Amino acid sequence: SAARDSLLNICMDAKHHKKQPGPEGKLYGQCVLWKDNACCTANTSMEAHQDQSYLYNFNWDHCGAMPEKCKRHFIQDTCLYECSPNLGPWIDQADNSWRKERILHVPLCREDCEQWWEDCQDAVTCKVNWHKGWNWTTG
Repeated sequence: SAARDSLLNICMDAKHHKKQPGPEGKLYGQCVLWKDNACCTANTSMEAHQDQSYLYNFNWDHCGAMPEKCKRHFIQDTCLYECSPNLGPWIDQADNSWRKERILHVPLCREDCEQWWEDCQDAVTCKVNWHKGWNWTTG
């Protein structure tokens, strides 16, 4: 249907997203999958791969080094979030100061979920919920 198709070529209204999806020839690393039609810029795709990225002022290694095999899943998730023009069906309103929209309940293939668990089961975090409750006083 036309309504469904319109949900599959849009960028959400969030911190680093382009207004409209389009070709982005220089996407970096794991984000390259979206180069033909992306909501992210080349610079955003590069930042998605940094341990200490300006994207969210967040460090994967905040509680000890995250193993590379685990980190790649979080990088892939970041690339999907920042670059995919096909997340329309899962866009939800967000009342954050830094974004008006977010994605919620995006389906994940079972084998991807199992591989993510397999690759990250020995990694540690010091936080139950990465979305809220951080103490930013020290930057």
